[in-house]
Amino acid sequence: MSYHEDRSAWFSGQGLWSHVPESDWKDWTWQLKNRITTVAQLERYLTLTPEEKAGCLFANQKLALAITPYFFNLIDRDDPHCPIRKQVIPRSDEMVISSGEMLDSLGEDSHSPVPGLVHRYPDRVLFLVTDRCASYCRYCTRSRLVSNAQDYNFHPEYEQALRYIEAHPEIRDVLLSGGDPLLLSDKKLEHLLGRLRAIKHVEFIRIGSRIPVFLPQRITPELGEIFRKHGPIWMSIHVNHPREATQELKDACERLAFAGVPLGNQSVLLRGVNDDPEVMKALVHRLLRMRVRPYYIYQMDLITGGAHFKADVRKGIEIIKALRGHTTGYAVPQYVIDAPGGGGKVPINPDYLERITDDEVVFRNFEGKQFRYPLKAEPVPEKSAGTVMPAEIHL
Repeated sequence: MSYHEDRSAWFSGQGLWSHVPESDWKDWTWQLKNRITTVAQLERYLTLTPEEKAGCLFANQKLALAITPYFFNLIDRDDPHCPIRKQVIPRSDEMVISSGEMLDSLGEDSHSPVPGLVHRYPDRVLFLVTDRCASYCRYCTRSRLVSNAQDYNFHPEYEQALRYIEAHPEIRDVLLSGGDPLLLSDKKLEHLLGRLRAIKHVEFIRIGSRIPVFLPQRITPELGEIFRKHGPIWMSIHVNHPREATQELKDACERLAFAGVPLGNQSVLLRGVNDDPEVMKALVHRLLRMRVRPYYIYQMDLITGGAHFKADVRKGIEIIKALRGHTTGYAVPQYVIDAPGGGGKVPINPDYLERITDDEVVFRNFEGKQFRYPLKAEPVPEKSAGTVMPAEIHL
């Protein structure tokens, strides 16, 4: 059945926590303190399947269980196949390691000159500033270190990382990630941004965060002022399904945009969550309405225990074909595979190009119609049939 939604509706309200004072609900520290982190808490609100219960009991060995009250409200508690539920409630499938899967699927550790810093590309670095998140995605690329359930013992060394950046003038771009950088206090975050802004060759500061999606209450006016002061700060958020695009997320994105933060979205293609052209089209349309540019769709990384989420790459190509030409270009993200072992992001596109010769490029458009683009520019005789000559100009 095709995906349908009320395009005018934006989920809002406190749901299961309607009894909580609004001042608490809007306090991001209250949301963190009241996260669902145990099987007993989950079973207070829904009936777990045997697979979910087994996954939850295994979570303390793989990746911790944590769901903010705000995000838990988006789960369909009567549907074990709910796309929101699948993303945050563990399943026994996480215990199965399949061929090709790796603990460090992107080879980050081998490109890490100091703890917490990844220098893979010539002009940019990934700065991992924490191992904590507001909620934990069950397909997390860094499940080896995030939440420290696997005893990875990750401790970012801020001063070492900053000194490395200072000593390498080729670094013009710093991406803050983790864990989630927006879990840092305002004071710590402002200090870190100030230190980076003081490095003259750092031109571009980015933040990768799912906090606006899991914890939109964190996007306070005070945080906006920090971004305004140290801007421009670019931010990539992470929304996978249109049901995550709530009124509270929309409001948070507007606060970020009005603070001068350009916003992009990175989705991960997940089987049974968003590997459907209609679902993805609904998502990218909502993103644009929230002032967020769809940026990437990632083929899921080869993390251990993630095979149940892995979608067919051909489905990703089908989704791009369903978007290109069928909606505004701003709504079409780039579909990429982050090459296993540290090869970097590689675009995966529908095959519109048929051939290139010395004379022309032959290609097809979104409708499948063939077109030719000439590469040689040769003068055409003035009286050639069908040639339209310029009109005479009278001065």
